[in-house]
Amino acid sequence: MSISLKQTSLPLVFHPDYTITLPKGHRFPMEKYSKILQILLNDGVVSKDSIFTPKPANRNELCIAHNKDYIDAVFNNKLDSSAERLLGFKCNKTIVKRARAAVGGTILAARLALKYQIACNTAGGSHHGHPGHAAGFCIFNDVAVAVKVLQKQSIIHKALIIDLDVHQGDGTACFFSCDPTVFTFSIHCETNYPDKKKRSDMDFGLPQGTGDDTYLDCLRKNLPIAISKAQPDIVFLNAGVDPHIDDKLGKLNLSNNGLLARDLSTLDLCQKSKIPVACVLGGGYSDDLNELAQKHTTIHRAAKMVLNSE
Repeated sequence: MSISLKQTSLPLVFHPDYTITLPKGHRFPMEKYSKILQILLNDGVVSKDSIFTPKPANRNELCIAHNKDYIDAVFNNKLDSSAERLLGFKCNKTIVKRARAAVGGTILAARLALKYQIACNTAGGSHHGHPGHAAGFCIFNDVAVAVKVLQKQSIIHKALIIDLDVHQGDGTACFFSCDPTVFTFSIHCETNYPDKKKRSDMDFGLPQGTGDDTYLDCLRKNLPIAISKAQPDIVFLNAGVDPHIDDKLGKLNLSNNGLLARDLSTLDLCQKSKIPVACVLGGGYSDDLNELAQKHTTIHRAAKMVLNSE
């Protein structure tokens, strides 16, 4: 954190543990994380001196948000088979190590955003993680932990979570359902996972097949309202690329240009409102990992464009 970056440099958070080996044929594209970093470096979107390595979240940090009994079960490898089926992974030490690194990455991205306006974690967005259980490939809810940690340290008071992943962030909504200091905003596909949605402060469940124009109209009309209601000290933006038309688990029809317009509109509005933004990767699913990794760099390119427009 002692490094001084140029105003137009994009702080990027990455940890080698983001990429681990899963059983052959697993549908979660774990290899994408290292590919994303390489594309960003090769294309000059970020430089090596703007990359930060986080400390993995420790038990105390995780317990600020999650139930202590649940954290103990995860750390002691005591999740039962039904809990692991809900998660979608076998919860071993390697998976937990990776999840801790991702949470630490989001905490660090938030600290960097408060200093440099925008920062991106090249992982995170585990929004199906609930206070007391895992779900949907999400062990810990990295954004929920980051919010709670920064609040406990009196670094922030209010936060706005903008979730643009195609799946509703049911875990995040559950964490903050009774918390007036955290405002949750979600645009997702109504007929997609999870079957039972939780209530965010503002939810927009779009029909299957929604394309660029309707999606962007919803975002541009309603996000200013959310910002006005939330009055946040920081925004956490889940920039999942699974609303893309080619995504295996998506069901919305955003194009490449639609994804870029989505991210630019969101970041530009936050920038004009003078609100720091910590970006997390969110979901994206494809058999073509190079193409998928390229899509995930959309948020970083949009962030760089917004920073350079100042």
